[in-house]
Amino acid sequence: MALRRPSRLSPDRLRVVVPILALLAMLVATGFLQPRVMSYFGFTLLLRYSLPLLFATMAQLCILVVGDIDLGIGPFVSLVNCIVASWLADQPWLCGIALVGAIFAYAAMGAFIQYRRLPSIVVTLGFSFIWLGAALLVRPTPGGTVPDWLIAATGFRTPLVPMPALLAIVVAFIAHHLIMRTAYGTVLRGIGSNAAAVERAGWSLLVGRALLYGAAGFCGVLAGLTLSGLNTTGDPWVGAQYTLLSIAGAIIGGAEFSGGIVSPIGAVFGAMIMLLSSSLLSFLNISTDWQLSLQGGLLTLVLALRTLSVWVGK
Repeated sequence: MALRRPSRLSPDRLRVVVPILALLAMLVATGFLQPRVMSYFGFTLLLRYSLPLLFATMAQLCILVVGDIDLGIGPFVSLVNCIVASWLADQPWLCGIALVGAIFAYAAMGAFIQYRRLPSIVVTLGFSFIWLGAALLVRPTPGGTVPDWLIAATGFRTPLVPMPALLAIVVAFIAHHLIMRTAYGTVLRGIGSNAAAVERAGWSLLVGRALLYGAAGFCGVLAGLTLSGLNTTGDPWVGAQYTLLSIAGAIIGGAEFSGGIVSPIGAVFGAMIMLLSSSLLSFLNISTDWQLSLQGGLLTLVLALRTLSVWVGK
């Protein structure tokens, strides 16, 4: 019986391997430039603001599953931050109602996009102004109070491995199982890749898109909660950066704009890459005026390497 040749890495595996290798390379470079980072305390400081970006990236990933793109996740995170800083300490019931309402509003946005067959980039851009306006109404100027328990939760220190790294592993496992391993996760990815076939099979496109947008809203709420615990105050402009960073993190992690092709594990590594790129550029004494340009170059480089690796793996 003839022996089968070992198969090369599939494109799905390459979507995870490339961001892992890129992250390892950045960690080595960061450790070389700043050896103090390679310790428990150093990693804790390095990953301090990883959770808000991680959850924002997962929110963007949910939208990319159906081939949409969300230009409003940054202002939405700001809105959650302002709600938490304004009401959670003194009026937790009002804060809870507002956050649940925000999640349902996100789901309704997805249903509206599907029902009216509108381009997501236009609708989410329009809603980004709604989220920002609501944030300014709740808290016109920076301030507010964040409960001590939320501050303690976001700053909790676990033994051996920093808490953000452990949560990243948990989030990657849960998201990978729900999106890539469950039967309905396959249906949701099918909406992005072949919506007509999914509809002919009897599945509701309206429900599927609304569910994914609701999941994105839930992840956005988690991003706003963790950001509030880290900043200990509210600011209507604090989440502006998360829109582009979440898109970059998800795309670096293996997602495609065409829809149906995502990698939850890769997205986690992509979020970490975008976070560490700022620290690495700071250790290189590069001016903040140039950091966004270089981050864009990094995104282009990783995408080129991913395309090349997929081509070689064929």
